Amino acid sequence: MFEGMHKTRRILHMPLVSMTDMLNKAVEGKYAVGQFNLNNLEFTQAILQAAEEEKSPVILGVSEGAARYMGGFKLVVAIVQALMEEYKITVPVAIHLDHGSSFEKCVEAIHAGFTSVMIDGSHYPLEENIALTKRVVDVAHALGVSVEAELGRIGGQEDDLIVQDAEAAYAIPAECDKLVRETGVDCFAPALGSVHGPYKGEPNLGFDRMEEVMKLTGVPLVLHGGTGIPTKDIQRAISLGTAKINVNTENQIASAKTVREVLDAKPDLYDPRKYLGPARDTIKETVKGKMREFGSSNKA
Repeated sequence: MFEGMHKTRRILHMPLVSMTDMLNKAVEGKYAVGQFNLNNLEFTQAILQAAEEEKSPVILGVSEGAARYMGGFKLVVAIVQALMEEYKITVPVAIHLDHGSSFEKCVEAIHAGFTSVMIDGSHYPLEENIALTKRVVDVAHALGVSVEAELGRIGGQEDDLIVQDAEAAYAIPAECDKLVRETGVDCFAPALGSVHGPYKGEPNLGFDRMEEVMKLTGVPLVLHGGTGIPTKDIQRAISLGTAKINVNTENQIASAKTVREVLDAKPDLYDPRKYLGPARDTIKETVKGKMREFGSSNKA
């Protein structure tokens, strides 16, 4: 009897899905799905609510550092599933390990219930990156989990990693083709001038290379460091096959600004709900704006 009850309970909300289907649809429909990173409970609530209100598919990005901060991979999955049930989420949601550092970490995330993983072997020589990525793909695909790989180095800071010169780290199209062909990844992040964190000066994206990589590989492309890229550049990237755009810094900046404003206005305030609640609303509005900009609203 309990077995039956448990089964019924599971069907009350949308199950988590991999990124494959949503990204292939995005390429066909000429829009991009946003990956919005989770940092705490409020970010998770805001991003899920934004997706439901915008009727947009969504990718919840979780870095290893954020997972540690929140209490581990399993806890993140449990929070997301409970909120999806609570909010009656009807849109496709993927939980994606952002910048997985090793085969072991990817497997750990998959076991915890992640539906997608990124294996970042971009700091290894090409052959090593391919071998590592292929190992992850073999395990992930057996379990219906999607995989993202990276080639070249994306500038700026990602958790504990700092890359200075974005230009010198551009991905080489022929190498991208080889990696995608030999690993069978579902989507691919070529480093083409975007950076993690705020831009110093104008973003300079390598659109010619992006077009070449898309023609060679034929898989949905991923743009890391989506914060601060002008709308015209975002639209151009989407027209060239970019189907996933990662955003985190913009939400962090917006929420921190709100917390500061609330506490400046009311210095005696101490109830976290009174300043994290408004921060959550700000994140939700920021995410909804991005979904509209990426064209994913009403695509679920």
